[in-house]
Order: sequence, then structure tokens, then C-alpha cells
Amino acid sequence: MTQNQKYKKTLAACYLGFVTQAIAANFAPLLFLTFQNTYGISLEKIALIPVVFYLTQLLIDLGATKFADKIGYRICVVTSQAVSAAGLVLLAFLPEVLPMPFLGILIAVVFYAIGSGLVEVLVSPIVEACPFKNKDGRMSLLHSFYCWGAVGVILGSTLFFAVFGTENWRILTLIWALVPLANIFQFLTCPIERLVEDGESLPLHKLLRLPLLWMMILLMICSGASEATMAQWASAFTESALGVSKTVGDLAGPCLFAVFMGISRILYGKTSEKLNLSKTMLLSGFLCVACYLMASLSPLPILGLTGCALCGFSVGIMWPGTISLSSQKCPQGGTAMFAFLALAGDFGGTVSPAMVGSFSEMAGGNLKIGLLAAAIFPILLVVCLLVLNQRRRHPASRHYLIED
Repeated sequence: MTQNQKYKKTLAACYLGFVTQAIAANFAPLLFLTFQNTYGISLEKIALIPVVFYLTQLLIDLGATKFADKIGYRICVVTSQAVSAAGLVLLAFLPEVLPMPFLGILIAVVFYAIGSGLVEVLVSPIVEACPFKNKDGRMSLLHSFYCWGAVGVILGSTLFFAVFGTENWRILTLIWALVPLANIFQFLTCPIERLVEDGESLPLHKLLRLPLLWMMILLMICSGASEATMAQWASAFTESALGVSKTVGDLAGPCLFAVFMGISRILYGKTSEKLNLSKTMLLSGFLCVACYLMASLSPLPILGLTGCALCGFSVGIMWPGTISLSSQKCPQGGTAMFAFLALAGDFGGTVSPAMVGSFSEMAGGNLKIGLLAAAIFPILLVVCLLVLNQRRRHPASRHYLIED
């Protein structure tokens, strides 16, 4: 009991780490129109902000395969909170200081994107290394804090702007910066264990030769794509399908999506000891396919919105579940494996929403066609899970997946 109590501080720091990532990913998009009106920045330039954010995060994911173990978890994760806080502070001041406000925004985005990428790579293995039972349940609960962080950012910012006006956005930015700033001290003082002892993790060249790793990478690409596509297009879909304002669209679309995703992760975290992870993920995959088809093919707007919301519930277990499966099946993967999984998830989350935009454009602005095309990712996810379950039932096949 004492041992578990000691590591609860580590869990709390990791939870706040994911809240910090949610702030980094979801706050700036709420200010896009404010940036346009305040600084005269074109929408074409503003569209580069999420591109720079996710590209920076991808590069950090890739680089972490080399430096995370050498530098150490604590230094890296404390740095993640420090640069996240610095990025948010810079966002409040740099656009006013530099002669080119847009350059100031991009510099700030790069800073907190570095922090976001480090959180994504490090927090999961830190929790996995804690001496808790029921680790897949813990992992699901951990990732639910990203969802609640996203909901908190959207609702909190909407309320702040309604009361104090969008012209005071810099004050709110500094308020959000307090979260990673406070979490620096949590990570400095909490116990942090290594996932794999020095010399026991697989060398990178051996890790990359494992068929299992590539299967998990494909599963993570599909998980990231299935999650990010609906999350990023939910607001626009809700506005176009229901004909509501942007504020209502944000609350009924991405906010509702995040709520259902958080509920899914909490439910699995509380009941995981009674459930089979692979089978639960497979059922969730089938539900995800159904949600994409409901959103893209339903003639009734309310059914389309239902598909968006339930999609959040269906994808909730996918990302943390893939991490847990990978850790169970390849315990010597080490930090490099977690970094590759984060890279794969971000890659899927970057490519798929862009693909939806392209297909929708080709269909004359029909967003439903774009979402229908993106259904290939949850379908491929189901196929991957069926293959993994088949391998699990046949030991010879499983041996092939694990060894070269």
C-alpha cells in the first residue's frame, strides 16, 4: 500500500502532463479568427500553425528514439513541462514584440509542440514502469486525461471569452501556462523508474526487424487516423450538417467527441481486469467503422452527429490499448518502441484529416464524402486486430510475429 501511495504522485504528474498536451493541441485553434482580426494574418498562413505544431511533434517523436534513454526520463519530462510553459508565455508576448506577429506565433508553437511531443513519448512508459497491477487499465485512465484536458480547454476558454471578451486572450494564455509550470515541480520530486534497465532493451536495429513492431505501428497509424479525423472535422461537420453557429458547433462537435472518448477510457480503466484487451479493442473497432458510416451516409443530421459522438467512445481505447498490447507482447521494446508508436499515431493523425479535406474538395465541398473515404482507417484497424487475435490463437504464428 505504501509503495502504491508513493507512486500516486507520479500518476498525478503524468495526468497533468496529458492535460498540458491537451492545452497545447487545442488552445491555439480557438484563437485562429482572433489572430486574423488582431494581426491581419491570412487564413492561408493560419493554416500553417497546426502543420508546424504536428510536424514539430513528429520530429520530437522520431528524435526521442535516440536521446530519451541517454538523457533520462526525469530530465526529458521536466523539460517537456518547461518548454510547454515557455511556449504559452511566448504566445502571449512575442506577436506583440516582433515586427512580424505571425513569426512570433510560430516560434511559440514550436516551443510548446516540443513539450507536447516529449509528453507523448515519455509519460506512457513512465506509468508503465510504475509497480502497479492492472497496467492496461492504468494506461487507459492516463490517456483519458487528454480528453478531459481538451474538454476543459474548450469549455474554460469559451466561458472566459464570454465573460471577459476575446481581446483578453493573452491573460487566459498565461493562466493556461500555470498548468505545466506547476507540474515541473511534480516531476522533479515524484519517483520515476526506468521501463527497462540499461543494457536490457532491444537495440534499435533488432527492434526494427520485429514483425510485431510493424504490426503495432500500423495499428497505431489507424488509431491516430480514426481519432484525429473525426476530432478535427467534428466542428465543421456539425456546423454544415445542423446549420448551427461555430460556438455551438465546437461544443456539440469536438467537445462532445472528447467527452465520449474520456468516458470510454475511464470505463475501460475501471473494468479492465474483467475484460480482454484485444477483444475489447476489436469490438470498439467494429463500432468505429459503424460510426464513420453513420456520420457519412446517414440522411438525418442528428444521426450524423450521433455518429460523431459515438466515434469518440469507439476510439477511446485504441491509442492506450495499442501501447499496452505492445508493452505486453514486447516488454524489451523500451523507450524507442514507445517513441515509434507515438510517431505512428501522430503520422496517422496528420495524414488522415488532410485526406478528408482533399476528398471533400474533390467532391465539391461535400464533407460526408471525405469522412466516407477516411473509413478505410477503422476498417484497416479491425483487420489488424483480427490478424493479431488469430496469431494469439496459433503459437507458431505468434512466434513469427515476435522473432525475425
